[in-house]
Formats: sequence, structure tokens, C-alpha cells
Amino acid sequence: MSKNRVKAAVVILLLVTALFLVYTAFAGTDSEPGGSGDPLVTQSYVDQYVQWKVVELEKGQVLKGRAGLELVVRRGQALVVDPVGNGIPDLTSGTDISAGSLVTLNHLMLIPREDGRGIKATSPVVAMYRGGALIQ
Repeated sequence: MSKNRVKAAVVILLLVTALFLVYTAFAGTDSEPGGSGDPLVTQSYVDQYVQWKVVELEKGQVLKGRAGLELVVRRGQALVVDPVGNGIPDLTSGTDISAGSLVTLNHLMLIPREDGRGIKATSPVVAMYRGGALIQ
């Protein structure tokens, strides 16, 4: 191969590489980051996992949490429901609350697994929760 052909092949290779790099750098930038075309999170995710929901439980109702449920009892009396015997972590006090124990007001609790753990209202209860829950 002559020197001119080698130079031409190198120039063509460099041009193709440059075009590829420019294309990949600007591909997918059709919309503003965080806009409707490129959301950082979806509205349903925010509604499900970020925003606190308020629930009013009547005496005898049970709130069972899905994995990762955060729960704060604001008013009333509730007992811990725990069919597996591991307790519910009270993140405020750094302890586990065992089945049948009274829930301390305004303490943040966490349901680590979806295994039936939750709270049972022994009087009308107002609670806040974040995550998935089933009210029976």
C-alpha cells in the first residue's frame, strides 16, 4: 500500500470515530433532564414511596405493611401485630417492639418484610405511613 492510501485510510478512520463520538455524546438529549420526556422519577413512584399517607383506623382494624413500610402512630392506641415473632423495629428508640406491645406515639417504625407484621388499633388511631400497606 502506498503512503497516500495509508494516510487516506487513517483520515477516514479518524472521521468515522469522531462522528461516532459526537453521535453518542448527543444521542438521547431530545428533552430536558427532569422534564416529561426524561423524568427523574415517575409521579406514581413519588405517590407510592415518598409521600406520607394518613389513615384513620377504627378500633379493631389492622394495618399490615409491605416490605419497607415506614409507620408513625400519631394518635390513639395500637398494639404490634407480629405473626413471625421478630418484632417491629422502632427506629426512634433503636429497639424491636414485640407482638402485643403498645406502640409509642410519634415513633418511626419500619416493616422489614411482607410477613404479616403491622399494628392493630385498640382505640381510634391516626397513623402516617409511607410505602405499601393493607388495611383490614
